[in-house]
Amino acid sequence: MYVSIVNKSKFGVMVLFIALGFFLQCSNKNNNERIELKTEKLFKEEINKNDIHNAFLSVYSPSLSIEWNFAGGTFQSGETVSTDNPFLTASIGKTFTATTIAQLVEQGSLKFDDPINMYLPDSIMQGLHVYNGVDYSDEITIAHLLQHTSGLPDYFEGETIDGSANMMELLFNEPDRFWQPIETIEFAKTKMQPLFAPGTGFNYTDTEYVLLGLIIEKLSGTNLHSYFEKHFFKPLGMTHTWMYMRSEPLENTSKLAEAFAGDFEVSTITSLSADWAGGGLVSTGSGLIKFQHALFSGKIISAETLETMQNWVPETRGMEYGFGLRKVAFRKLFPTLPDVTIIGHSGSTGSFMFYCPELDVYLAGTLNQTEEVKGSLVIMAKVLALIQKTKRSKS
Repeated sequence: MYVSIVNKSKFGVMVLFIALGFFLQCSNKNNNERIELKTEKLFKEEINKNDIHNAFLSVYSPSLSIEWNFAGGTFQSGETVSTDNPFLTASIGKTFTATTIAQLVEQGSLKFDDPINMYLPDSIMQGLHVYNGVDYSDEITIAHLLQHTSGLPDYFEGETIDGSANMMELLFNEPDRFWQPIETIEFAKTKMQPLFAPGTGFNYTDTEYVLLGLIIEKLSGTNLHSYFEKHFFKPLGMTHTWMYMRSEPLENTSKLAEAFAGDFEVSTITSLSADWAGGGLVSTGSGLIKFQHALFSGKIISAETLETMQNWVPETRGMEYGFGLRKVAFRKLFPTLPDVTIIGHSGSTGSFMFYCPELDVYLAGTLNQTEEVKGSLVIMAKVLALIQKTKRSKS
């Protein structure tokens, strides 16, 4: 009789725990569904802005059981955009290039503090960095290039010596021109001047990342897009990611979403080839999250190397820059924003790929509009605020 009562008691406790677990599971599912609906509403509000033609947003959190993918807008033809359509990722490509350098460091092929003249020919190094009459070319290190502290000018948006068009203007003036990487370096050397001695300031420049791309090709013995495909796209299942105008996706992929600079559609112009190791990738939101999650979970490089990549220097208010990574502290940007940070990268088309360590949330997507770069930060802040509020209420 005593044994029977004990067994019944144990059975009752077991049933209680099962019921409690089921209740919590249902509660979490309902909470996530509510946040997802609110996130979708925020996303639709962004799409309704006059200058946004299409947009994408992916949100992922393994610990919170979140995996949302949103797409909206239309092509100029009137066709509806879907989550299957890839988009230009712009400067998010810098994180891929920097991570490749980190892999080469782990393989022993180079060191972060190596001078770049160890890996680049004299034809590139000669007169690369002459500032106030002093040639600093041989003092530039790999780390300087990664962190935008070399002092080199930006061939894309920097000022030319004679006031002629920079590369950003030439994209529109010569839309049918295909640019080779070495041509962009020569453009910076002949048309522009360095801004400061290496290691004494910060200047965001794509010129540095073209040099990194050339170094990668020399040390790896293959071209950059092939390296990305072998070490990132294939092993991570990024089947709809490729280097624009230089390679193809691993599987049949829907057509590229249109990107805009104001009213001008830019995604089809050949001159975008000027954007190479600093941002020449095409991907989807889910594809970018696969990469970012692999990066922060130790599947691509070690935790120690990732920590080295997060050697921050000030970039602008609320933002710091590491090795191909940007850190944004929302509360420092504006006091009413959520008190969380995100680490990743953004692009000039309103593209973004970030991880929020405090909430364990990954965000990726684009507004596909150069005039909405700030808008991409706003929508990320709003989504994270929703998730943070829900986590606090549950605790």
